[in-house]
Amino acid sequence: MYGVIDIGSNTIRLSVYKKTNNSFKLVFNNKNMAALVSYVNKDGNLSEAGTKKIISVLTGYKQIIESVKVKEIFVIATASLRNTDNAKSVIDTVYNATGYRIDMISGVQEATYDYIGASHFMDLKDGILIDIGGGSTELVFYQNKEIEKALSMPIGSLNLYYKHIKDILPTSKELAKIKTTVRSELKKLDIEDPYEYPYQMICGVGGTIRALGKLNNHIYGQPMNNRVISVQNTKDLLERFSSDRSFMTDQIIQIAPDRIHSLIPGMMILLTIAKRYHIGSVMISKFGVKEGYLITKLFGE
Repeated sequence: MYGVIDIGSNTIRLSVYKKTNNSFKLVFNNKNMAALVSYVNKDGNLSEAGTKKIISVLTGYKQIIESVKVKEIFVIATASLRNTDNAKSVIDTVYNATGYRIDMISGVQEATYDYIGASHFMDLKDGILIDIGGGSTELVFYQNKEIEKALSMPIGSLNLYYKHIKDILPTSKELAKIKTTVRSELKKLDIEDPYEYPYQMICGVGGTIRALGKLNNHIYGQPMNNRVISVQNTKDLLERFSSDRSFMTDQIIQIAPDRIHSLIPGMMILLTIAKRYHIGSVMISKFGVKEGYLITKLFGE
């Protein structure tokens, strides 16, 4: 068995897999809501408390890993560290405390691993993949099962929350500021006119989109295993949030209480990108960066 620990801006996840001939299957997951982005100080450094949080979680995971006899463990970090100025120091401190050497991957690498992981288990021919994390958002444009562009924006559901939202949930004005920020970041990317991409569906990766899928299925009476989200539904949910905050808050608490801060900003990121590229639906992938990274390590590029 092999394990991957993904140190993200919002969560730290341990996933353990059993290798088969040319693939693998998930054995179990363990998630810790670390919210590391909240430990980044004004100087752009991850604080000592944030570093201790990583060490604490990894130490707990180490006990699990040893008990189930994992052959090899890979530890990766995404925007949680690459958006900080003291990443190298943090990586060294964590290694000295735990024995785990963190591989800090770039935004383009993260996007590429997202596509490798998702396409290994889904038939992705033409479209756009979006991974909305806590500290970054990755986009992959692909045609004929080949990556055309892999891109990353330094905005995610949680850092937008800390940047724009004063209370637990956003006001209409704060949501408008989030939309403006997402549009601004999209303009900075090297992407052709949206009409050059006549795609019908987004492949959605990551915890934000999975949580949105659960909320969508709950409110609209879809089967629990439904993995398609209508972009119109997402728009309607955001509008309903503005008009009936109490109802929507109750629904989020029931379905995804650990994402009460970040789900609404994440929905705005998704809706803004989907509207720009005139896409009507989202197919949720169960797999992404961790699986793509593991595929590359076990089976090569």
